[in-house]
Amino acid sequence: MVQIEESKIADIGRVLNDQNRPLKERFRALFTLKNIGGPRALESIGLCFEDDSALLKHELAYCLGQMQDRAAIPILTKVLEDSAQEPMVRHEAAEALGAIGASEVEQILVKYSKDPVVEVAETCEIALGRVRWLKNKEANLVDNNPYASVDPTPPAETSNVAELQKILMNDDESLFNRYRAMFSLRNLRTEESVLALATGLKGKSALFRHEVAFVLGQLQEPCSIPFLAENLRDGAENEMVRHECAEALGAIATEECTNILNEYLKDEKRVVKESCEVALDMCEYENSPEFQYADTLGKVTH
Repeated sequence: MVQIEESKIADIGRVLNDQNRPLKERFRALFTLKNIGGPRALESIGLCFEDDSALLKHELAYCLGQMQDRAAIPILTKVLEDSAQEPMVRHEAAEALGAIGASEVEQILVKYSKDPVVEVAETCEIALGRVRWLKNKEANLVDNNPYASVDPTPPAETSNVAELQKILMNDDESLFNRYRAMFSLRNLRTEESVLALATGLKGKSALFRHEVAFVLGQLQEPCSIPFLAENLRDGAENEMVRHECAEALGAIATEECTNILNEYLKDEKRVVKESCEVALDMCEYENSPEFQYADTLGKVTH
């Protein structure tokens, strides 16, 4: 493992926490810190939860979960407990606690699984399911995730697309099991499984629709563009879902995606507008010879 000077990590942290910098630069700094890890990176990310961008704070929480460092638990717990934080930020903090998966977070997740904000309550329910699943299944944990992400649930054990789609769209099933079907469909990576997943953008739960959009972004399959565009264009759709559709389009990064994202760069919902800005930077990156998106380390000078 390459040792990175503390001063360099501090410089990247300053980029992340500088509200005068373009959001796309701050995002790249965040993902650079996520990749570096360690106490100094965690500290810089933790300081940024005072920001006024819900989108950025949501991504901070996501990165802390993906880092799977138990030292982030107090930071994430504080965010989840803070009812002044936006629902999408609190939701992501709960999901991140589930991603870390330590049994010590069980109590806080039980408490907030009864939160009056439905997206927060549902996320806690899923995160709790993951923590308990890990506790019971740790010895024979099988991870066939081709995306190297820490998912909110393990995949389902079947690979039958029709069966998985039936579970995915069954409102009587627990969200935990529906998420399991979602990740199995993603892992299949066929056009049939992608189109089955895209039907989930019509699900009743906003949290569920947002996760479907995230997964379609991971897949980067152009056949999902019309479905993502439809939800982004729907002004009545939950902003958390619209934001995730924008970021998924940014990951797919075709010319059509760029054109759609440009349409919503001035959206009245700040989180949608900012998501389009960040997604367009991702489009640019995907269509460039750049080696990596999280490139701030090479750009800061101490």
